[in-house]
Amino acid sequence: MDQAELFIRGQVADPFSFLGAHSETRGGRPGIVFRAFIPGASLVTALFKSEQLILARIHEAGLFEGFRPGPHDFAPYVLKAEFPPSDRPSHFFDAYSFRPALSEYDVFLWSQGNHYQIYNKLGAHPLTHQGVKGVLFAVWAPSASRVSVVGDGNFWDGRRHPMRPLGASGIWELFVPHARPGALYKYEIHTRDNQLLIKTDPLAFMLEQRPKTASVVYDLDRYQWNDGQWLEYRARTDFLHQPMSVYEIHLGSWRKKNGWEWLSYREAAEELPAYLRNMGFNWVEFLPLAEHPFDASWGYQVTGYFAATSRFGTPDDLRFLIDRLHRAGIGVIMDWVPAHFPRDAFALEYFDGTHLYEHADPRQGAHRDWGTLVFNYGRNEVKNFLVANALFWVDKFHIDALRVDAVASMIYLDYSRREGDWIPNRYGGRENLEALEFLKTLNTKLYELFPGAMTIAEESTAFPAVSRPVHLGGLGFMFKWNMGWMHDMLDFMTKDPVHRRYHMDRLTFALLYAFHENFCLPLSHDEVVYGKRSLWDKMPGDYWQKCANLRLLLGYMFAEPGKKLIFMGGEFGQRDEWNHDGQLSWELLDSQPHQGLAAFVRDLNRLYRREPALYERDFEGQGFEWVDFHDFDATVVSFIRRGFAPEEELLFVFNFTPVPRQGYRLGAPGWGYYRELLNSDSSYYGGSNVGLGGGQHTEAIASHGRPQSLNLTLPPLGFLTLKR
Repeated sequence: MDQAELFIRGQVADPFSFLGAHSETRGGRPGIVFRAFIPGASLVTALFKSEQLILARIHEAGLFEGFRPGPHDFAPYVLKAEFPPSDRPSHFFDAYSFRPALSEYDVFLWSQGNHYQIYNKLGAHPLTHQGVKGVLFAVWAPSASRVSVVGDGNFWDGRRHPMRPLGASGIWELFVPHARPGALYKYEIHTRDNQLLIKTDPLAFMLEQRPKTASVVYDLDRYQWNDGQWLEYRARTDFLHQPMSVYEIHLGSWRKKNGWEWLSYREAAEELPAYLRNMGFNWVEFLPLAEHPFDASWGYQVTGYFAATSRFGTPDDLRFLIDRLHRAGIGVIMDWVPAHFPRDAFALEYFDGTHLYEHADPRQGAHRDWGTLVFNYGRNEVKNFLVANALFWVDKFHIDALRVDAVASMIYLDYSRREGDWIPNRYGGRENLEALEFLKTLNTKLYELFPGAMTIAEESTAFPAVSRPVHLGGLGFMFKWNMGWMHDMLDFMTKDPVHRRYHMDRLTFALLYAFHENFCLPLSHDEVVYGKRSLWDKMPGDYWQKCANLRLLLGYMFAEPGKKLIFMGGEFGQRDEWNHDGQLSWELLDSQPHQGLAAFVRDLNRLYRREPALYERDFEGQGFEWVDFHDFDATVVSFIRRGFAPEEELLFVFNFTPVPRQGYRLGAPGWGYYRELLNSDSSYYGGSNVGLGGGQHTEAIASHGRPQSLNLTLPPLGFLTLKR
């Protein structure tokens, strides 16, 4: 079988070895042979600077060839093709007359797993190559026997644009002249066992909106940022010692137009920054915004790791939203999911006919609980893919922090697995050594390349040093979600107040380990779905008591050491469980109890950001001191928070029962007048207005091991914040 027939049958791995211009001797004359594959053409002519060459049809499928004696500079040339019935000519540069666009150094770094800006090379990139505008397509598929770009620009015909393999790297590339942003494309992959796969681009910057799955050519270099002042602030700021009040949001169900239409990124940019500023939040955390096909996954089953979801607009629209948030002084966190990916056939699974991104053995490569696949963190290129993806969101979208989802499932080989359903590491242990190394590399590179950017671990076990620097033996995260605190606190608060005295350990236990990590205290989306009820509905008692209990819960979270996070709706007492298909019950703000709760959260945020004692020493034992946590009968706890300056000191006292406490004697940090900064029982918030009426002076009566004390009136299901 001759070379032409092999090519037509798709059995030529490197199309550049056959198509384009090639030195050849015919009839004893050295020269250049030109070949082009243009199905449907009746006549094809190669056009050069000063001459032209008609190519003869050598195969009925549309293969044309011509020979020209003499030398050739191998510069790109134009083909003129005529198509019946009109025979109107079409002029275009021959894609097979261009040199490779990726360098050997790019290929080397990728193979080593060290090309951390690989998103500037793989994927689809509009650029000018050898003086011609077009799009460079590049994809990693090392076990494929042939890869083609298919799309609306070539009738989705895999014969028209087969790609060039770059040595043994597994990378295939092709510069397609005349291709433009907005073009739809995928990769047609021929596997070694003769399967034909049609895949979206793992590094596509945009995908069609579900249920469609094509990749979209997108130019990320056009957007003009206006957040330089914020980025300068971020680079010089140590957020460990700054207030972080985070509003967690699912963009699709926060607020809707006409009650059912999603807000676009740009529409959200007109509403969200103003709302956050008004409520006092200075950070926002988005549930995953990378492309995902299934709404009910909330974004946690990603099929486009480098693509902002097209549900709400284009990548530039998302950047506009982030830009607006930064200009309003609000930091942006995005949930990021490197722990697993879904089995959608058009995406990463079995990408080139082999288990490329995932482990082949289901004991390592499958998440039983979620029906998803686990990344092979031990493979250089897969590790590179994920590290580069994290850097991509910080680099191209100015994301300030990534909240890394499901870290526990990554670092333990036996996570949620039965005996015999997992493979120990090389030392016989249960730790996933490759995943740990990946996380350390991720954090090291992020802080090195983007000072001020952060990662936050959603890690639910007692794995040590998650938020400690890599060079000190840690994993390198800046913060860790305190899942134990969240579960203990909600368990305590859902109990009838008459029974809380028997469960005070749930309230205080987190302080035994509060300074082992840099903790964020979350009241997250996971706790208000799947029958767990909303925060409001978890609270016991009648309407008044529910509201008071919720103020008490939020106040206790803000008073304790750690950064703060509230899922949307919690700030005004969303009564229904979260529904990703609906929107928050904004109509509740027409009623006084919910107005009062929103006003309380607004003032709580302002107090938090105003008082250094509440954030400067979050992760130091010297920033916290118990006054009393043994008053089980009254179910009252009290403690002191301290900042760096001696005068920055706050006294908190919490009453977890509906019984007002008259004449409650409490030891004070020192002599003086203590002003009431916040009383959660204020009538302004919907409370009963029990408290100190502004403040109180200490008395020289010893209490709680202190020479000075206060004679307090404690509000029911409320707390007082006092400052000397």
